[in-house]
Amino acid sequence: MPKLLHARSPQDTAEEQKVRKLANSLHAPADWIMRARMIAHSWDGLRTSAIAEELGCHPQTVRKRFHRFNAEGLDGLGDRPGAGRKPRVTEQQRSKIIALVSKDPPGRLLTESDGTMGAQDETEAAYWTLDALTEAARAMGIRVAAAR
Repeated sequence: MPKLLHARSPQDTAEEQKVRKLANSLHAPADWIMRARMIAHSWDGLRTSAIAEELGCHPQTVRKRFHRFNAEGLDGLGDRPGAGRKPRVTEQQRSKIIALVSKDPPGRLLTESDGTMGAQDETEAAYWTLDALTEAARAMGIRVAAAR
């Protein structure tokens, strides 16, 4: 006969209040709300399959969340850090690249105040290409490949 799995009892009233408040929240992250509802339903006596059916997920998902909550408490409701690949370009560097695109490329012809046309550097590209943008970003000290 399979072992019945459920969330452990709350350690204190504060923990129970936090979980139930999160389960009824409208403004918290949706994944936290759903996981808190799993725990609260378990405390209310619902079985794993009934919780999964009510929340629209697989029973194995509920079981995994029970294991995490039983081991880690409230911290087990969140995602573990470090999922996915780390970004190669920081947000500050990304902002610099976006600002660079909004400027005219160094090889673009501009009309001077006396009516003549000229470019800052005639050897450079007259419009932004991936290669030109990559080269300009590297000149600013940002390590980026053309594919990025």
